Amino acid sequence: MLYYLFEWLHKLNFPGAGMFGYTSFRALMAIILALLISSIWGDKFINLLKRKQITETQRDAKIDPFGVNKVGVPSMGGVIIIVAILIPCLLLGKLHNIYMILMLITTVWLGSLGFADDYIKIFKKDKEGLHGKFKIIGQVGLGLIVGLTLYLSPDVVIRENIEVQKSENEIEVIHGTHDLKSTQTTIPFFKSNNLDYADLVGFMGEHAQTAGWILFVIITIFVVTAVSNGANLNDGMDGMAAGNSAIIGLTLGILAYVSSHIEFAGYLNIMYIPGSEELVIFICAFIGALIGFLWYNAYPAQVFMGDTGSLTIGGIIAVFAIIIHKELLIPILCGIFLVENLSVLLQRFYYKAGKRKGVKQRLFKRAPIHDHFRTSMSLVEPGCSVKFTKPDQLFHESKITVRFWIVTIVLAAITIITLKIR
Repeated sequence: MLYYLFEWLHKLNFPGAGMFGYTSFRALMAIILALLISSIWGDKFINLLKRKQITETQRDAKIDPFGVNKVGVPSMGGVIIIVAILIPCLLLGKLHNIYMILMLITTVWLGSLGFADDYIKIFKKDKEGLHGKFKIIGQVGLGLIVGLTLYLSPDVVIRENIEVQKSENEIEVIHGTHDLKSTQTTIPFFKSNNLDYADLVGFMGEHAQTAGWILFVIITIFVVTAVSNGANLNDGMDGMAAGNSAIIGLTLGILAYVSSHIEFAGYLNIMYIPGSEELVIFICAFIGALIGFLWYNAYPAQVFMGDTGSLTIGGIIAVFAIIIHKELLIPILCGIFLVENLSVLLQRFYYKAGKRKGVKQRLFKRAPIHDHFRTSMSLVEPGCSVKFTKPDQLFHESKITVRFWIVTIVLAAITIITLKIR
């Protein structure tokens, strides 16, 4: 809203109003405002949660070898993250921009889904929360909205093979001047680094383009569901999900910035996405909100984000990557989320396989994988064998969290390097 006000003032030659026309200025303002909201208002919100006794009731010290007891810590702190994202975006963003609209819908949609889950756990005293099928329906529904919007909206276009010629004060586009409606996405490490989903269904002839969009929508649904669940599983230790997601958000912000800048897109030989500069505003608010939240969520946590936060940040990461055509980079960038998901799936598969044979067996001491590193064998079900018991040394959750951050930083660096190594 402030963007439109200052745009009007700029037309009246109001001094300094033109600053709001610069993406960099609005991005910096977004990260500062989100940081202030999540850190200052967050403290007041945490105190409100304590007064209303909206606290964690399920976790206890029994699974932790260091005796860390988390019962009574306020939950549903994801509300802090959501508010700290929405306010800067509404104030500083272009609200007619299709990409900004999609990101705001994603935030509210998954925030509401996670809130419903936390509400059932805390107020209805049902530790299972929202039934899994309703979560899946919500995630699939969002995937459909995002996929179909990107398919149907005339504002969603790309330009390929950009070449620019720079004069004294102007940049002239000499190649790649036409906007294209395309189902292409970026393939890491390949010189011809675009994959068109329509090519995968080329056998359908004249219907290949339509089939390509259908395939794109299906992939969008899968990515949104997988990443939001991965972030949800990663939220098991103080500061874990917030720190990893902030690092991932910074990387996505860099990718969005170069994709929205016609000169950088031409230099890096990546697709140029008109209008995607608004994603930089959004992701800066996202990063600021997470850093501010981390002030209270770092060990020992004063608040947990709950599913309200974890489902939201996972969905944001997924939709953001899809919009900038970088969804195939997610297995690298979100490698931690991928491993968390796989560890749970493998644990269940291995346990059920043993059950059919009449034996008790587990692949890891606990799943998701981060719990494996702080669980002693004495806490494993009696008579149950464990395939992987290493390391023998148990780690405090703060050490595990920091090491997971370091791994995410390395994966983020690899993701950025893919812009040049191909």
